[in-house]
Amino acid sequence: MTEEKVIATIKKTMPAVVSIVITKHLEDLEKEIPKELYPFLPMGPHGPQLQIPDQLVDKRGMVQIGGGSGFIVGTNGVILTNKHVVSDAKAEYTVLMDDGRKFPAEILTRDPINDVAILRIKADNLPILELGNSSNLELGQTVIAIGNALGIFKNTVSLGIISGLSRVISAQADPASPPQEMRGLIQTDAAINHGNSGGPLVNLNGSIIGINAAIVFGAQNIGFALPINAAKRDLSDLKKFGHIQRPLLGVRYITIDDKLKDKMNLPVDYGALVVKESPQDHGVVPKSPAEKAGLRERDIILTLNKQKIDCDHPIQDYLENLNVGDQIELIVLRGKKEMRVRLALAERK
Repeated sequence: MTEEKVIATIKKTMPAVVSIVITKHLEDLEKEIPKELYPFLPMGPHGPQLQIPDQLVDKRGMVQIGGGSGFIVGTNGVILTNKHVVSDAKAEYTVLMDDGRKFPAEILTRDPINDVAILRIKADNLPILELGNSSNLELGQTVIAIGNALGIFKNTVSLGIISGLSRVISAQADPASPPQEMRGLIQTDAAINHGNSGGPLVNLNGSIIGINAAIVFGAQNIGFALPINAAKRDLSDLKKFGHIQRPLLGVRYITIDDKLKDKMNLPVDYGALVVKESPQDHGVVPKSPAEKAGLRERDIILTLNKQKIDCDHPIQDYLENLNVGDQIELIVLRGKKEMRVRLALAERK
């Protein structure tokens, strides 16, 4: 690897990397103030008021509350980023190009499973990035992470290697958000900071192999990116159906291992135990394919299409390779009796 190669890749990639500026109306921000903070804030005619310098509030009363990154994949203005970057339905999103141009962004769709969102800006003849293949990555492969670090430092670049593959983490976009399990991630030691979320992870040819997604607080040189193949599927779905399609089985479950077997006195040390996640939930989702096929809480799903279900191969991993309408076969253990269950996957709404 030469310094010239790295510099050439960065120059090739940078024009298609964008900053995503998140703004929100001041009145909406004040409505979201936690009640425990009321005693510490001045009160206005409509309740507690935020003390924000005038220069940070524009003529429409909009306040910048954050930033992220993205990258252009279509000459017609299609942009990939993280779902958690554009998760607030009440916020407005503006795309800032490398050349300084600004465009309001339209959110086309958000992936219900993966941390991917697809945006569009009204602009033509844009620079785009080539989507690579994340199925043939190698440990030690050199990668470059590019983004809008901390939402402040535009076009930040860091160099590193692929440190791990197929990682599984539980992540939160912020302390108030519920945790989300993210699977199949690329681990890298290339520095990924908060504002880098949604930016590209590229190889030395400038092809996108991942979308920068998460960091581990308190750890150094550990960052994660979503494999680009998941986003390629989302783009294909959007083109075919106008939205992202993900198959639904309709069960909430805990994957069984040795510890869970002993703790709950289960008959097997593998499979998926159908169970509620909270008292308000249903272990089997009403009107789902699982309910229609007769599955019940406390059933143990042992295999899906003859493939064993365990902690390394949970149900969701198998569903990622299936489509809405596919027929599947489950082997289910109910008490001491094994049953063969056939059903068709529905669409996750």
